[in-house]
Amino acid sequence: MKEWWVQVGLLSVPLLAVYLHIPPPKLSPALLSWRCPVPSADSTGVVGSSDVVILLHGFPTSSYDWYKIWEGLTQRFHRVIALDFVGFGFSDKPRPHRYSIFEQASIVEGLVRHLGLCHQKINLLSHDYGDTVAQELLHRYEHNKTGSILINSLCLSNGGIFPETHYPRFIQKILKDGGLLSPVITRLMNFFFFSRGLGAVFGPYTQPSQAEYWDMWTVVRTNDGNLVVDSILQYINQRKKHRDRWVGALMSTSVPLHLIYGPLDPVNPHPEFLQLYKKVLPMSTVSVLDDHISHYPQLEDPTGFLNAYLNFINSF
Repeated sequence: MKEWWVQVGLLSVPLLAVYLHIPPPKLSPALLSWRCPVPSADSTGVVGSSDVVILLHGFPTSSYDWYKIWEGLTQRFHRVIALDFVGFGFSDKPRPHRYSIFEQASIVEGLVRHLGLCHQKINLLSHDYGDTVAQELLHRYEHNKTGSILINSLCLSNGGIFPETHYPRFIQKILKDGGLLSPVITRLMNFFFFSRGLGAVFGPYTQPSQAEYWDMWTVVRTNDGNLVVDSILQYINQRKKHRDRWVGALMSTSVPLHLIYGPLDPVNPHPEFLQLYKKVLPMSTVSVLDDHISHYPQLEDPTGFLNAYLNFINSF
């Protein structure tokens, strides 16, 4: 009886080894269909139009966040383009790697060059993490940096534009500042904890289905993406460090700006976030969705989100 802990230890080691080597879930039919063109999806839509929109997704998900409004966008734009940022979705997830917003912006510029759109005016539609990438692209555009894309308009949604009104989830704080503990947590992450954590930023009446949660988790697990989450989360610290650069880009631009906002968002809470946004960016137009819409408005209210975006695009 004295050696019970030895027996538990001997049993735990192989069980932990098996747990840490559980392969990622198989791709669902929906993800298989989406994966064909990703890490950059490019659909041709309206004939006779030259309008292009590039979609910039949030953390910790992927370009699949846009699937509910994809068809609606193709009915308005000639080309609809989405990508998975490095470290996300079906893109490469190198480790160790110093993930940065600057690198992601350069990747978007590289994609634009690759598609031969350097001289084409681009509409940017962004969410969460993608908002910050869009801010860096806007800064480069306004300062005529080499390789910058020509931005025709920018629509933001539920991103931590202002560090002072951004409230990361508890697990995000632990992972980004946890030191040696962070790699341990990322390896122990599983579907249960992932879905519970992500569900907390969806509204109570707009929760993803179990199948949707599995799709999101599958994409995170692809290429061992769960092991780079802590590295990617350094973007929160980057937002603080470069606040003047990125908020300044919004304040000084002449590009048409719009915000689509889910007001139940616990990460960028109402009314604190919206009051600051309107004060700092009075020239921007704003669409506030229904009270029960939270941090993922394009998934929680795709019709409302799409209508708000098209109303903005058609206004200039």
